Amino acid sequence: MKQFLIVSMCLMLASGCYSETEESSPAGSKTSETAPAPERPAPEKESSPPTSDSTTVSVDEPETIPDLLPKEEYLAGWIRLFDGYSLFGWEAQHAEKWNVTEEGVLTSPGDADPSILMTTVPWTDYELQLDYKLDAGGNSGIFLRSSPSPSNPAEDCYELNLCDTHEQFKTGSLVARAQPIAEVQGDGEWHTLRVLCEGNWIQAWLDDVHMTDFHDESGLPLLSGRIGLQQNGGTVAFKNIKLKPLSMTPLFAGESLDKWQTVPGSKSTFEVEEETIHVADGPGFLETKETFEDFVLQASYKINGDGLNSGIFFRAIKGTKEAPSYGYECQVHNAYENGDPRQPKDHGSGGIFKRVEARRVVSKDHEWNTITLNASGNHFATWVNGFQTADWVDTREFHENPRKGRRDEGGHISLQGHDPTTDLNYREIVIAPQEE
Repeated sequence: MKQFLIVSMCLMLASGCYSETEESSPAGSKTSETAPAPERPAPEKESSPPTSDSTTVSVDEPETIPDLLPKEEYLAGWIRLFDGYSLFGWEAQHAEKWNVTEEGVLTSPGDADPSILMTTVPWTDYELQLDYKLDAGGNSGIFLRSSPSPSNPAEDCYELNLCDTHEQFKTGSLVARAQPIAEVQGDGEWHTLRVLCEGNWIQAWLDDVHMTDFHDESGLPLLSGRIGLQQNGGTVAFKNIKLKPLSMTPLFAGESLDKWQTVPGSKSTFEVEEETIHVADGPGFLETKETFEDFVLQASYKINGDGLNSGIFFRAIKGTKEAPSYGYECQVHNAYENGDPRQPKDHGSGGIFKRVEARRVVSKDHEWNTITLNASGNHFATWVNGFQTADWVDTREFHENPRKGRRDEGGHISLQGHDPTTDLNYREIVIAPQEE
């Protein structure tokens, strides 16, 4: 069986960004801008991104996605952590020990040294679902809220053990923390695993059998961290790995804009229509009154025209008429070049504008789409319609203005009205801070 070997450590290391030089003009101008612009000094031209930028290139990138979530799932907030053909969004010390088969299964052979494959970004409260298959007598596990390099399961993570033959911590236990509440058998066949992490409460089900129920009363519960897949004996395989963020707070729930304010000088209109925010005309920005530092954001949007342009800005400095949108921008633009969704226009929906392009455009105009944004320190990951579109680390020098450098400080979130042709709707905008 043919297998693809994916080197994923480079995802964490490659910045994928343009040169440090940024224009000093107000934010929001893009190559597709159609509105007349006032005269101003020409911005300094940024250099092209390096051709070796691994955050935008996948091995054997297919013409179509083999494992896109059903529409009802991504509209409900689910995302794929594993795309079914690459290790984009994952990292391991020895990535060569993890393979992706032609059937879209993630495997690690039993003759390899133990290894843990980790998500590149942390998660706080969530529901995790996956299918796994482990050799009889094998040893695997799911690391929950883990440090990047866990060494002590009693302190560094919650290790949900998958090992029927373990002497102390059998399948369903949390290693060094808790025994399972039901006896289960997980070796030899495909099984479905469901995990809930909510506050200090960890629960898990194997094929609908409630096997894990643990409240961390230690006084030092782990509230956020990465998710890891372990191979520690025997061949293990995983597929259908998906996650839904939980404990999300509405920024817009369909009724009012009381959590938002229009940036001075905006030409756009932002009106509540049929439980959505309708954005028209431009340029202009609607920003949150509150600021956010590390967070997971989800929003649904529908562009009511062909190739129209918007964006979700984050960690933005409070907007003024002169500088309305000094922040990072998660692009909202469904167009692509040459009839190929792997060639996004203006970085594509889910790209970080002027930093890293979306891997491909999976969203469509005239339809509801979803964006998920995970902002953790200087690491940003995005998903559109459940498909991971970007995984970028900002390695620039610190700067208050994200246009000029890395900003870890909290900032506003704002919705962009791009130009006079703007016509789109946002709905169900929710956010959850990333706990430390």
